[in-house]
Amino acid sequence: MRMKRGAAAALACAIVTGTLGVHLLSAQQSALKRTVLQKQDLSASGREAVMAVAELPPDAVAARHTHPGEEMGYVLEGTAVLEVDGKPPVTLKVGESYFIEAGTPHSARNIGTTTAKVLGLYIVEKGKPLASPAP
Repeated sequence: MRMKRGAAAALACAIVTGTLGVHLLSAQQSALKRTVLQKQDLSASGREAVMAVAELPPDAVAARHTHPGEEMGYVLEGTAVLEVDGKPPVTLKVGESYFIEAGTPHSARNIGTTTAKVLGLYIVEKGKPLASPAP
C-alpha cells in the first residue's frame, strides 16, 4: 500500500512538473512581440516587404521558426543571441545587423537585462504567414 501511494505521489509530481514546464516554455516562446510598421507590395511578382519591430523581454526566447523569404534586421536596443541553422551562434548588440536566408530555421534569446528590440525587414512571399514554427 505504501508503494502505491509513493508511486502515485511521484506520478502526480511528474505530471505537475511537466505541465508547469510546458506552460513556462510556451510563455517563453510566445514572449516575442512583433509590431508591423509597414507592408508593401513589390515589383517582384508575388513578393511583399514587411517592416516590423520585434521585442523580446529579458531571458525570453523566440522559438525556432522560419520565414517565407529573407529577413534582415538591425538591433535598436538590448542584447540577444541569434542561432541560425548551419552557423555558429552570434551575440548581437545595439547597432549591429544580421541577415537570414529564406526558409532557414533560427531562434533568438535575450541575454540582457532589458527588452531587446530589433527593426526587421522581411522580403517574403505574399499571402503566406510571416513566420512559421520550425522543428
